[in-house]
Amino acid sequence: MLAAMLNRHSWLVALIGIGTLLGQGDAAATEYTLDPSRTVVAFEMRSMGTLQRGEFRQAAGTVMLDSAEERGELDIVIDARSLQASNRATTGFVRGPSMLDTAAHPEIAYRAQRIVFLQGKPARIDGELTLLGVTRAVPLQVSSYDCEHERCAIVATAHVKRSAFGMTRYMLFASDDVKLAIQAEGISR
Repeated sequence: MLAAMLNRHSWLVALIGIGTLLGQGDAAATEYTLDPSRTVVAFEMRSMGTLQRGEFRQAAGTVMLDSAEERGELDIVIDARSLQASNRATTGFVRGPSMLDTAAHPEIAYRAQRIVFLQGKPARIDGELTLLGVTRAVPLQVSSYDCEHERCAIVATAHVKRSAFGMTRYMLFASDDVKLAIQAEGISR
């Protein structure tokens, strides 16, 4: 009877030990909440020979990074109505029905289930951009990454074709190529 109890006890100890080891795989994963005051999503595009820029002032989301396992996820939701461009007329035009149509599509989302690491740091984010109700794969190239204590900062860029999201008006006047840049800082939970 004592031997049976010890065998059951050993079995329980073994299960606890395995559970602890499996749990340690997630221990290195850290989830960060984006700091809205330190997160900027911006765009650049050519229009009538000049470079037009704008930025979205309200973005929220989370980032999960696990450098040990070299994996991660990213989820950002941008308030399209928070767009600010170089002047009031440009801001109104880009927010309007010919471009972002923020009345019908108030949010832009970027979701990535895969972050590619190089030498222990994120190098590329493989995700999908949802804009005007259309979702397309858009990889982000990471140009800067700094993580210390409970804060992580990342800068990533991508080039997209606005026509891929249904923005086909004014193609003679405004470039199809749009550069997106995300500068985000997260705080660990």
